[in-house]
Amino acid sequence: MQDERFDVLIVGGGPVGLTLALALVQSARGIRVGLVDRRPLAVGPDNRASALAAGVKRVFGALGVWACMAEAAQPVMAMRITDSGTGDLSRPLFLSFEGEVAPGEPFAHMVPNRVMVQALLDAVGDAIAMIAPAEIESFARDGSAGVLLLADGRRLRAPLVVGADGAQSPLRAMAGIGVIAHDYGQSGLVTTIGHDLPHEGAAYEHFRPAGPFASLPLKGNRSSLVWTEASIDAPKFLAMGPDELSATIESVMGSTLGAVAVEDQLRAFPLRMQIARAFVAPRLALVGDAVHVVHPIAGQGLNLGLKDVAALAEVVIGAIRLGLDHGSEDVLARYQAWRRLDVSAMAMVTDTMNRLFSNELAPVRALRDFGLGLVDRTEPVKTAMIRAAAGIASTGPRLLSGLPL
Repeated sequence: MQDERFDVLIVGGGPVGLTLALALVQSARGIRVGLVDRRPLAVGPDNRASALAAGVKRVFGALGVWACMAEAAQPVMAMRITDSGTGDLSRPLFLSFEGEVAPGEPFAHMVPNRVMVQALLDAVGDAIAMIAPAEIESFARDGSAGVLLLADGRRLRAPLVVGADGAQSPLRAMAGIGVIAHDYGQSGLVTTIGHDLPHEGAAYEHFRPAGPFASLPLKGNRSSLVWTEASIDAPKFLAMGPDELSATIESVMGSTLGAVAVEDQLRAFPLRMQIARAFVAPRLALVGDAVHVVHPIAGQGLNLGLKDVAALAEVVIGAIRLGLDHGSEDVLARYQAWRRLDVSAMAMVTDTMNRLFSNELAPVRALRDFGLGLVDRTEPVKTAMIRAAAGIASTGPRLLSGLPL
C-alpha cells in the first residue's frame, strides 16, 4: 500500500492537538496536516470546563476562534484563598486576587470543554485530513520522515510527527521516551454544581488537610468543582447519593455560595506528577499531557499544553518559511529548550504547593498562613504572581501575546 504523505502528522484530537493543527494551517499556505485519533473526532458528552489563562485566551484570539467561545465563557474576576483544618466551621480568607492583567482582560476565563472543542473543529473544517477512528500499531523513523503504521495497514509519513495523545501516550512509549513520575496517593474529584448565591466571577480555593478544594465560576449560578482527596477515601464520595454529596460539598465550602445542588456525575482521576525525560526525539515532538502532567492545584494543565502549541507552531512555521527541514533535530531542540524550563518550574511549584497545603501540622499551617497573609499585603508580589499564572510574558511565543505567526 502506498504511503500517505503529510507535512505534519498530529496524534491526538483533543484541544491541544486541534489547536496545533489550526495554528499550522492558518500560518503556512498549502501545508498538509493529518490528525490521527483512535476515537471519532466529534464533540463528546464532556460536561467539564477548563480554566483558560489570559495568555492562552490570546492564542485563541489570534487564531480567530475566541469569538466562538466568548459567549459561553465566564470571566474569572477574583480569586479567594482560604485555609482550614478538619472540622473547622469557618473559612478564614488569607489571600485574594482581584482585577485584570490588562484593561478589560480578566486573568482567566472558564470555558466549557464542549464549546472549546466545537469551535476548534469548526475552524479547522476540511483544512486538515481527519484520520479517525484509527489505531496506531507502530512509529518508526525512515530517513527524513517519521512513519506511522495503522492497524488497517495504512502507512502515514511526515517530516514531523507530534504526540498529543495524553498522559499514557502510546506514541511516547513507541519512541522509547521514559518519564519521571511521582504518584501523590490522591484523587481529583470533578463535578458541576448549582448554588443559591451568585459567585460574582470569583473562584474559591479552600486548602484542606486532604488537599485543595476549588470552585470555579461558570455562567449563571453554577460552578465547576475540582477537589483533592486521598485515593483511599475517594470511593466514599463516589458512592454518595446526590443529596448527601450536595450537603458534603456545601459543608466543605462553608456555605460560601449558599445551598448547593450537584448537577453532574462525580468523577475521579488519580493525581500524579509526570514529566517526559525528553520533549522530542528524531522526527517527533511531544505536547500537552504526553509530555507533562502536573497537580491541578494551580489549574495549569491545559494552559501548559497550549503554551507548548504556541512554541512548537512558532518554531515549525519559522523553519518552513526559511525552507528548512521543520522536523530536523535543530528545530525540535529549539522547541524543547523553549518549553523545558517553564514546564519544570510549574511542576516544582505545584508539587511544593500540594505538599505544603495538604497537611494539618500546626507549625506548617501557621507558617503557610503567615506567608499567604504577607503576600496578600504585598501588591507587587501579588501582581507578579497573577501575571505569571495568566501566562503573560514579553519573551514568550507570539501567539501568547495575541500576535499571528
